[in-house]
Amino acid sequence: MNRTQFNNLDVKTVEGFGDEWSRFDQTGMADMDTKRLFDGYFSVFPWDDLPKNAIGFDLGCGSGRWAKLVAPRVGQLHCIDPSVSIEVARKNLRTLANCEFHQAGVDAIPLPDQSMDFGYSLGVLHHIPDTSAALAACVSKLKPGAPFLLYLYYAFDNRPMWFRMLWQVSNWVRKVVSRMPHGLRYVTSQTIAILVYLPLARSAKLIENLGFKVNNLPLALYRNCGFYVMRTDALDRFGTRLEQRFTKQEIKKMMESTGLENIKFSEEIPYWCAVGYAKANY
Repeated sequence: MNRTQFNNLDVKTVEGFGDEWSRFDQTGMADMDTKRLFDGYFSVFPWDDLPKNAIGFDLGCGSGRWAKLVAPRVGQLHCIDPSVSIEVARKNLRTLANCEFHQAGVDAIPLPDQSMDFGYSLGVLHHIPDTSAALAACVSKLKPGAPFLLYLYYAFDNRPMWFRMLWQVSNWVRKVVSRMPHGLRYVTSQTIAILVYLPLARSAKLIENLGFKVNNLPLALYRNCGFYVMRTDALDRFGTRLEQRFTKQEIKKMMESTGLENIKFSEEIPYWCAVGYAKANY
C-alpha cells in the first residue's frame, strides 16, 4: 500500500468517510439495490469501447462497492482512497485478484501519467477543496481517448425553487451534524434515516403506485431502495463536513477545462453523472 502526504483534501472530511465506511461496509446492502445503483451511475459508461484487459482506477473507492462490480469486467483495477476505508475495500474485494489498493489522495495518485485505459470517481470530488484540480489530476492519468466517468452533486438546477429552499434547510442541519463527534453524528444520522428518509421514501412509493409522478418529491429516489441504503446515505449526507454542488453547465465546463471532450451526461437520477474522453494533447 502506498501511503503519502496529501494536500488537496479536508482532513476532517476524510476521517468522516473512514468512519462511515467502517460502519457501513456495504455487506448489508441487498444485491438488487447494489445493481440498481450501479446501473444508474454507469448508464453512460462506454464499456464496449474499453480495450481487452483494460487497466483503470477508482478514485475514492470507499468500501469498494462499485469496484466489486467493475473489476470482473476489466483486466486490472486500481482502488485509491486517502482514508482508512481502503482496508474495508481490501477486505470486501479480497476474492478479486485483479484489484490493487493505494491509500493516497487525489494529488498523489500513484500511477504514471497517461497510463490508464479508463477511470471513474463517483460522489467524491465534490468533497475535495479544489474539485477542478482534483479532476485534472485524474485526467492526467488517462491515455488519450480513454473515458472518465464522473459523478458530482448537482446544484438542483433542474429542480423547482421550493425544492432548492427545502434543501437549504437540510444543509443547515448538515452543517451542525457534521461537526459532531463521530458517535453522535452516527446516532443523529440514523435518527434522520428513521424519521425522515424512510417515511418520505415509502410515501413516494405509495403515491407512485396510485399513478402519480413523484420525481420532484423529496427523497423519492429512495422509494425502491432498502433501508440499509437510506441509513448509509443519511450518514453520508449529514455527516460530511465539506460538500460542494455544481450545475450541469459548470460540470461540463470543468470537464472540458481539465482535458476531457465528447462529454455525455445521463439525464436520469443520480444527477449529474457524465462521461468524457481524454484529449490527445492535454
